[in-house]
Amino acid sequence: MDTVRIGIIGLGNMGTSHASYLFQNKIEGAIIGAFLEERSGRVAELQRHFDGIPLFTDEDAFFHSGLFDAVLIATPHYSHPRLAQKAFAEGYHVLCEKPAGVFTSEVREMNEAAAKSGLVFSLMYNQRTKPIYQTLRKLIHDGELGSIRRMNWIITNWYRSQSYYDSSNWRATWAGEGGGVLINQCPHQLDLWGWLLQMEPKRLRGFCSFGKYRDIEVEDDVTAYLEYETGATGVFITTTAEAPGTNRLEVTGTKGKVVIENDELTFWQLETEEPAFNQSYKGGFGAPNSQLIPIEVKEDATDHEGITQNFVNAIRTGEPLIAPGEEGIYGLTLSNAMQLSTWIDDWVSFPLDESLYEKELSKRIQQSQGKNHATETTLDVSGSH
Repeated sequence: MDTVRIGIIGLGNMGTSHASYLFQNKIEGAIIGAFLEERSGRVAELQRHFDGIPLFTDEDAFFHSGLFDAVLIATPHYSHPRLAQKAFAEGYHVLCEKPAGVFTSEVREMNEAAAKSGLVFSLMYNQRTKPIYQTLRKLIHDGELGSIRRMNWIITNWYRSQSYYDSSNWRATWAGEGGGVLINQCPHQLDLWGWLLQMEPKRLRGFCSFGKYRDIEVEDDVTAYLEYETGATGVFITTTAEAPGTNRLEVTGTKGKVVIENDELTFWQLETEEPAFNQSYKGGFGAPNSQLIPIEVKEDATDHEGITQNFVNAIRTGEPLIAPGEEGIYGLTLSNAMQLSTWIDDWVSFPLDESLYEKELSKRIQQSQGKNHATETTLDVSGSH
């Protein structure tokens, strides 16, 4: 097709952001076909900002309107799998905001529906468009680091104040969101973790603190330790209450080390692979020599618009997807495992026990108190990752 008409479902913070660049014709070969926003209080404001765009408040009427070819889902997390499956059943391509969902079992059903439909399915994992992570992935998969031994990620620059959490009733509650920093902010990093390594952990031990620094039900501080069949290990640390925050990723292998920090990639390569040096060296206090390998990385990431353009191109020309929707289950599995490990105070092995996770989360959903003091507010997300 020459032009892809996109129906946007959910016009909150991210949905409005996506609508803005589409409305400004920044995506080649795409236009907005219609909106679905069930909150009546948002209708007048949306009509002022997006004059001429058909707006529906009824889901069935929206899906049966015939005004679009694809949907962009930007609703609260629990609804993602259901809406995606409905879209596939109606014959629409799907681009879904992160995370893929809350329960991996529902995400698995969504993936099956996508495969059965034969339609294009992508997730808004915009961090995959960043050349710095693309470069690291290539270094790993080209064997430049040798066998991976350790990956550490300190990602604490997700600062969120209480006013952020109070901007919506569903935010930071078990019933409304299904988690905190792991499922709201860190799906990007958890996606990249699996995308970079391309292997599933053997087991994981998570330590989550719930409402430690903010008046919320869900996790706002996390440390997790991961082990792999290869012997590799990993440490993942995140919080939304640390300032100034840090974003430091370190990957070490038998041939060298890469550090990404402050939007710079630094690569040290060993002159002799560590196992070979260890076997032959007899000098006691020695270590393999390393050299700094200059790698120029152009920081011209296309971010959200890049994922949307890629999605549209996939529909129009068959361009390979940057973030196939089916891959959303991998990062979500890590998130679920970190929460579950904390709840049961024990190791969690892979494959994840999905039924146990659902049982434990359901307990917290039933006990969820929600928020009586929240005020529905549309936030400027231009500075968000």
